[in-house]
Amino acid sequence: MGSGLKVTVFGAYGHTGRFVVAELRDRGFVPVLSGRDADKLKVLAVSEPGLDARPASVDDPASLDRALAGAAAVINCAGPFATTAAPVIEAALRAGIPYVDVAAEIEANVDTFAHFADRARAAGAVVVPAMAFYGGLGDLLTTAAMGDWTAADEAHIAYGLSSWHPTAGTRAAGAVSRQRRDGRRVRYANGRLEYRHDDPPTLEWPFPDPMGPRAVIGEFTMADVVTVPSHLSIPEVRTYMTSEAAREVSAPDTPPPAAADERGRSAQTFLVDVVVRSGGSERRAVAQGRDIYAVTAPLVGEAVDRVLTGRTRTVGVASAGEIFDAPDFLRALSSYISLELRR
Repeated sequence: MGSGLKVTVFGAYGHTGRFVVAELRDRGFVPVLSGRDADKLKVLAVSEPGLDARPASVDDPASLDRALAGAAAVINCAGPFATTAAPVIEAALRAGIPYVDVAAEIEANVDTFAHFADRARAAGAVVVPAMAFYGGLGDLLTTAAMGDWTAADEAHIAYGLSSWHPTAGTRAAGAVSRQRRDGRRVRYANGRLEYRHDDPPTLEWPFPDPMGPRAVIGEFTMADVVTVPSHLSIPEVRTYMTSEAAREVSAPDTPPPAAADERGRSAQTFLVDVVVRSGGSERRAVAQGRDIYAVTAPLVGEAVDRVLTGRTRTVGVASAGEIFDAPDFLRALSSYISLELRR
């Protein structure tokens, strides 16, 4: 466990950041509260007595250095990550500490791998992008489903959400991604990202019980198309989203998530169904849980814990499935996520 180690949380006052701060405290870490809005940090610090609040701006490297001073690791929860990831990674490299983020932005994650892979590896540093519900969980499930396979023909990651009430951060990140894509959609096929102008397909996905078959938007592409191919030889990686959830997250009048329990979690539930195929064989991994934003906290908390205790498989920029023992990692989250592997 944390044993009093300090971990800086950049974007600590955001919706996901607050869950991460609480998770770190539960694990025995001492969160250092940081972010761009000094007033929001002050308010958070009042509700989190005993924690240090250190305002920082991505435009001010010295402020980031102060925010990371004395910390054992940094977790970046502040999107859009197209703006924040690179400056905070640079600060982590200067401080010589691991960096973990919760980026769901496809292009931001591509940038992290492209711009920092060589430097981080040469420095023996650990940089784990997309250690969240989107990107991290799907990658862990795909890796666990693969088992002893070293390659597969295709991977399908279907998201069954009971609803999707987006946070302000989700909306802001989506706007940045749409702008970077110039209105195009993206998919991963033939071993590369493809940008297209046509509409995505609509089909039915055979979710297991209790969800059952549902209409989904095919090629509703999430960060898994970056994390999975970064270390697994799978030329076709497709992600799907239940149609109702896709409509909700796109609608301008959908409200943000509302707390439904004492931990601040919403009532929204999820089922993630992963299928990998090789030749005529198929393997499957299924995860179920509650609140896609809240569940990011134990994912990132477990990641930091494992990095700081040396339970990793590589250095450099690495996705969750590459750097961690995927089945063991998922089993460690049994209080939050139910897991079923079908081989």
